[in-house]
Parts: sequence; structure tokens; C-alpha cells
Amino acid sequence: MRIIFLGTSEFSTIVLEKLVESGMKPVLVITVPDKPVGRKQILVSPPVKLTAQKYGIEVLQPEESIQHTKYQILNTAPDLIVVAAYGQILPKEILDIPKYGVLNVHPSVLPKYRGPSPVQTAILNGDEKTGVTIMLMDEKVDHGPVLAAQEFSIFNFQFSNGKPTTPELKKKLAEVGAQLLVEVIPQWIDGNIRPRLQDDSKATYTKIIRKEDGRIDWTKNAEYIERQVRAFQPWPGTYTFYNHTLVKILKSGIVLTSGGVSPIPGTVFFSSEKKIAVVAGKDALLVEKLQLEGGNPMPSREFLLGHRNFIGTTLQ
Repeated sequence: MRIIFLGTSEFSTIVLEKLVESGMKPVLVITVPDKPVGRKQILVSPPVKLTAQKYGIEVLQPEESIQHTKYQILNTAPDLIVVAAYGQILPKEILDIPKYGVLNVHPSVLPKYRGPSPVQTAILNGDEKTGVTIMLMDEKVDHGPVLAAQEFSIFNFQFSNGKPTTPELKKKLAEVGAQLLVEVIPQWIDGNIRPRLQDDSKATYTKIIRKEDGRIDWTKNAEYIERQVRAFQPWPGTYTFYNHTLVKILKSGIVLTSGGVSPIPGTVFFSSEKKIAVVAGKDALLVEKLQLEGGNPMPSREFLLGHRNFIGTTLQ
């Protein structure tokens, strides 16, 4: 069977690795162009390109829309196209090429959390369950019929801080999704799966995350802000301002406020653990790791050694 794989990120590489491992090595990988990164603007390849090269798979990196690869795809004569975190909507003329259609590995249980940020949204909303869906793509965003879905408790997995960050949860979802995909493909090819239409009335949509979404509103409760810190790793990060200098909050927890602490949201104080804490709309955020703009990440105790006036200030 001739498979073309479309993907970009670390999520994609996990799915690609599983396809190869399961004897379904794609004949072509399509991904985004290399991008300049850092002050020196060094060209960096997308992770899935490096994985494809490791296995000797041809790589195509269209500079414009994937629509411009139509003839290359036709010449490859794929039986199936698999998509995992590619980032573009495919036009009908591409969707119609493979005999068995285009399958997408989506990191939520559809129709919940269609769109570009399902993992971040699940963490931000404090969901206890999440999952993956293998769907047959159509021209609308995450709208096509479902071939298989698997739901699970987020807390079935071990995470470094007890609760998942976006990169950690994406990795788990990619692993579950990759395994489900390689089980579904043979059944789909053999005609043993009947696609199930999504209930559009139950659909929810996630948004494109922007830089400003990472700014902390200290009037919100500490539980929400702690979820925000985990959801917006690594981008856009979660940040606030101290004396007009941007401060990133990299790791956090929740503590109760006690007597003697200012009720003003954003006020910095010493927690009982001798760490930085910040008053929120309800309770307080325990800041375990932070980073001043232009500085290095450091634990809160180490940060205080060089910024003794931090305690008592009000973050904006």
C-alpha cells in the first residue's frame, strides 16, 4: 500500500515512527519549509523531515499551499494519505486523489475541540478526560466522519509535575493516536469499518492561540492561572510584568492566602514554603520557577537572592 504522510511537529514524528515500525512506511512525506530561527536566523528543519530522512523517505516541502503539490501527489499514486498535525486544510482536489481517502489523527474526541488548539484548550478548561480520533477528512475543519476514537483519563498517565503541560499531553496523545491509527488502517482498507458522522450540534471549536493569550490576569482565580501556565508551554508562555519588565512563569502551584496578605490581585508575598506567591482573584499562585526577559530560568528562591525587592510589589 502506497501511503503519503503529511505532518510537521513532534506529534507528527511519533505517528510517522509508528507507521514505519508497523510495516506501513510512507513513500512520501510532505511538510512545511525549513524556517529561520534565533538571532542568527539559522534554518531549522521541521521534526518530521528529520524523521523521514532517517528512514530514507522522500520529503516534499511546498513553499505555498499544498494545492501546488497536486501533480506530485498524483504522480506518487497514493492509496491513502495520513495527516497528523500538518496545519493546513486540504482542498477537495487533494482529498479525492487516494483510493481510501485521507485519514487524520486528531488529539481530541470529536466533535469536541475541533480546530487548532485542542490540547491547550483541554488543559486550560481543567478537563479530566481527553482522547484521540481517527477521522476521514473532508473540506471542513475536523468535520469528517469518524472511523475510531479512544477516550481516557488524563490522570492515567504520569507527568513530571503531577499534571500535564501541553508538550507532555501531546506526546501521550500522539502515542495513543499512532497505535489506534495502525489498528484502524487495515480494517478500513478491508472494508470492516463504517464511518460515523459527527453530531455537529455538539461541536465545539478551539481558537488560534496568540501571544496576548499568555498574559496573566491576576483577578482570575489561581486554579485557572496554574492551568494557563501548563497549557501555554512552550508558546506563547505565561507572563506578567514587574517594573515594566516581562516575567515568564514557568512552573507553578496553588496556595491559600492567609491573614496579613494584601487582598490586591498581583501582590507578591512569601509563601509558607519560603517561595514566591502571588495573590489572585481567589487563592494565590505559588511560583516555583520563573524567568526575567533576557535572563535565565531559575527557581523562585534563587531568583529572590538577586531581586529582594520583588516581595511586596504588585505584578501587572
